[in-house]
Amino acid sequence: MVEDMLKYALEEAGRLGANYAEARYQKDVEEAIILKNGSPEITARSVDEGISVRVLIDGALGFSSTPFLTRASIREAVRSAFSMARAASRLLKDRIKLSDEEMSRARVEVKPRVRFDAVDLDAKIEFLREVDSSILEAAERRGLKVMRFLEVGRRDLEKWVINSDGADVFTRIPRTFLEYFITLYSPQHGSIQRFQHLGEARGWEAVEAWRPNEMVSEEVEHVAAVLLRGVAPPRDPVDVVLGPEIVGIICHESAGHPGEADRVLGRELAQGGDSYIKPELLGTRIGSDVVTVVDDPITPYSFGYSPYDDEGIKGRERKLIENGILRELLHNRETAAIFGVSSNGAARSAGYDLEPIIRMSTTYMKPGDYSFDELLEDIREGVYIKSYQEWNIDDKRWNQRYVGVEAYRIVGGELREPVRNPVLEVTTRSLYSSIDAVGKDLKFFAGYCGKGDPIQSIPVWMGGPHVRLREVRLGSTPPKTDW
Repeated sequence: MVEDMLKYALEEAGRLGANYAEARYQKDVEEAIILKNGSPEITARSVDEGISVRVLIDGALGFSSTPFLTRASIREAVRSAFSMARAASRLLKDRIKLSDEEMSRARVEVKPRVRFDAVDLDAKIEFLREVDSSILEAAERRGLKVMRFLEVGRRDLEKWVINSDGADVFTRIPRTFLEYFITLYSPQHGSIQRFQHLGEARGWEAVEAWRPNEMVSEEVEHVAAVLLRGVAPPRDPVDVVLGPEIVGIICHESAGHPGEADRVLGRELAQGGDSYIKPELLGTRIGSDVVTVVDDPITPYSFGYSPYDDEGIKGRERKLIENGILRELLHNRETAAIFGVSSNGAARSAGYDLEPIIRMSTTYMKPGDYSFDELLEDIREGVYIKSYQEWNIDDKRWNQRYVGVEAYRIVGGELREPVRNPVLEVTTRSLYSSIDAVGKDLKFFAGYCGKGDPIQSIPVWMGGPHVRLREVRLGSTPPKTDW
């Protein structure tokens, strides 16, 4: 039935005289179970399903959608998109062109070992309670009060894209996630917060593989040590080692977002901001030669797994920064035509009723040759910042700031006492240029990336290895004293 409706949409668009037509079926199933301070807060499930149509008429695009899978509603959606494009074509000075591409015909289905909905709801709640108990026990061992927020859920996607250029791509991707937010409190030392978001394109087996009981217990122990014994960061410039979690958010915010071609063209100014990257800067140096940042939609198990985009283009690794050089932007077919390149399959939509726009998938720094001990061994005085509790970046993605949670002094190549609230505040070029060594490890973290108007939130992965920065001046923030 769905295939028939999609083909019918293309036939109607062709009959009206569209130069190009695209029809997409999308079904998103979301489920969430939340536990707050040991009590079930909410259990929710939603299904969002429908078909969208996009047409190109005389250099203008029109978009429309419908939740009703009937020929009458499809016909109305096609006419609405056609009408919008026709009206826009009378006003446009610069006509939209789509790059010539090899269209994909593919079927991709990620099959979970354990379906999320195959696990009983009571079992999921009991699972969260066991994780919650691990947090409580670890906090009590330290004599601390603790507030807890836990969430486990899924975001399953089914999508079918066909277009008049020959694309025919079906994908079915299950996604499972686990999120926790912990606040520890001591009357004498104030409070400290820690959050984490894990997610993969798998089923319930991903949750089991994360071993959350051990993970949260260890997390509370380490963060509690920072709260109770943390010292201020050094005031003089020191060498800094950053953990994969911080490297991941850095790559996402200061390489991925500014590398979106629509942002480079100024089209996100009113929503997501500007970019420090201008077309003439491609091919110029932004960092040291050990820095390579990529966005790869075909990374296995990625929370942002997107092997084919919503324009029927096969995904591939995109090298945003290669050996310190700004190398490539994220493109859809429209921006690819403007820049005179091929699309690299970056068009994604968050729902059937939203137009595909340029998005990231899995953005990370490529690993190097150093072990963690080798990164530390020749540091006389430094700080290791493993995780963060806060980040900020300006609208051009140039000035950025990260506040660490779990952090330690490095003295003579060894980790010493915890450091509380170290602040890394640098420009993008200074940060990437300060990196002189990259670890051989690689770790990923899940997140939701917001962009567009209306806002589109999509699942992504970000990560990297440990990295070492030379001669960086750290700041600090005052400890939080409120509960």
